[in-house]
Amino acid sequence: MQNSRFDKSRLPSRHVTEGPARAPHRSYFYAMGVTDEEIHAPWVGVATCWNEAAPCNIALNRQAQSVKQGVKKAGGCPREFTTITVTDGIAMGHEGMRSSLASRDAIADTVELTMRGHCYDALVGLAGCDKSLPGMMMAMLRLNVPSVFIYGGSILPGKLNGRDVVVQDVFEAVGQHAAGKLTDAELDILERVACPSAGACGGQYTANTMACVSEAIGLALMNSSGMPAPYESRDAYGLASGEAVMTLIERNIRARDVVTRKALENAARVVACTGGSTNAALHLPAMAHEAGIDFDLFDVCDIFRETPYFVNLRPGGEYVAKDLYEAGGVPVVMRELQKAGLIHDDCMTASGRTIGEELALVTREIDGKVIHPVATPLSATGGVVGLKGNLAPDGAVVKVAGMAPEEQVFTGPARVFECEEDAFAAVQVRGYREGEVIVIRNEGPAGGPGMREMLATTAALSGQGMGKKVALITDGRFSGATRGFCVGHVGPEAAHGGPIALLRDGDVITIDAIKGEISVALDEAELAARKAAWAGPRPTDYAAGALWKYARLVGPARQGAVTHPGAEAETHVYMDQ
Repeated sequence: MQNSRFDKSRLPSRHVTEGPARAPHRSYFYAMGVTDEEIHAPWVGVATCWNEAAPCNIALNRQAQSVKQGVKKAGGCPREFTTITVTDGIAMGHEGMRSSLASRDAIADTVELTMRGHCYDALVGLAGCDKSLPGMMMAMLRLNVPSVFIYGGSILPGKLNGRDVVVQDVFEAVGQHAAGKLTDAELDILERVACPSAGACGGQYTANTMACVSEAIGLALMNSSGMPAPYESRDAYGLASGEAVMTLIERNIRARDVVTRKALENAARVVACTGGSTNAALHLPAMAHEAGIDFDLFDVCDIFRETPYFVNLRPGGEYVAKDLYEAGGVPVVMRELQKAGLIHDDCMTASGRTIGEELALVTREIDGKVIHPVATPLSATGGVVGLKGNLAPDGAVVKVAGMAPEEQVFTGPARVFECEEDAFAAVQVRGYREGEVIVIRNEGPAGGPGMREMLATTAALSGQGMGKKVALITDGRFSGATRGFCVGHVGPEAAHGGPIALLRDGDVITIDAIKGEISVALDEAELAARKAAWAGPRPTDYAAGALWKYARLVGPARQGAVTHPGAEAETHVYMDQ
């Protein structure tokens, strides 16, 4: 018997549950204990990135159970499934990092295929680690089904000698150890206490940045992302999210009704004001691509430039995700942006209410420590800045949160490395000089392949006390935990013959984050001559397999490093087929 709230004849699940021809399908469902009433209800995919790879994902399986309870309570039939995750903290600093960004698109692909293959009507997605958050939200937008996103929550900070410590401290401790500033025993103690619980890395790194995005963009319930992973009270958000998705089905509110151009702008503002990860400048365009919205790196960076930075989070600031949650979380941050006229209030959210309606319910005031007044920000512009110039015609990004204005301009000679391993080896033995611009190329989406993050190298520089004495540029990425003057996403990448491929040791590079410029002191004639003599892309060992496919499909970082034509090329709508 169908629930009268829902018109099953208009939902995709009718193709596997309704009519005499579907008797074989129903026999499978009865085999799993699905009741007759559930069979004829809306079917909701409950997708998790659960695995045992890292603490980011380990709690997702338990959290999914509360979502399923919410779906059932509201008259739906939940069907749980899992997808992959590549955890950056584990993949960092070696060949495994090549799999990280590629995993984002694999997550979106596998969730899409599961939903299509089983004709699910809606999606609740739970994700914990960096690329799994945008990957899950990309699947929602690609399918354009009623969707609710849930972040698995952040890790609790560790404690050492009376202060909070996080995994970033361990990465930087490797540099301190190499410089003789930390003993074996001290490093051993730090690595044992830095990560004391389940949850994703606690600073405003990529996971927490994209978790804030999920609320700001409207795909997650307000305040759902802030609570740390170990808190069992997170179950209340799972239950509410399961109920919310059923309301979205009833009202036919789909993911692209929520994620509009205005919603993307809201999300970019929250990234900027919190000093979020540079990776958001990659993931927001990729999400826009899935929705058929033209919103590239330059659009993101325009918003970053116009938005004050007023939330004091690591790595540029002092506090971690747990502190932001206790200070009121994303809703309080967004209400502060609203005071400055920087939020579009009319955007729809997963609750079925608009952003304006949600923010009208917020009663908390800023604490002045974690969340500062928007009128007196930590700095007048966002924590991430876009750059453009003859060295990066397709743009680049740099994170300046926590940097003084005088630290945001750097000129120096290039020291060029052909890959991250070469650069890290040189840094380990201090094979560079103060005042240089370290160049790491052939690490872009296609050339890497995989656009690796350079946290091992940048953390080693910081650990050696050189984070402010050199600059670093790459066509690869940086971790949200990266500190120092580090420019990523330089495009076009070296594999596509971009200017970064033509650099030589000693070329004078200028990076000006105040003006938004990045240039090399070479005229057009010299660059053209070097391009004519360029030997072509650096060969890689990835001549087969998933990374081979990825390298051939992936587009430029400016447009999100996506691997398919996106919504503009669609000829049918999944929900209406």
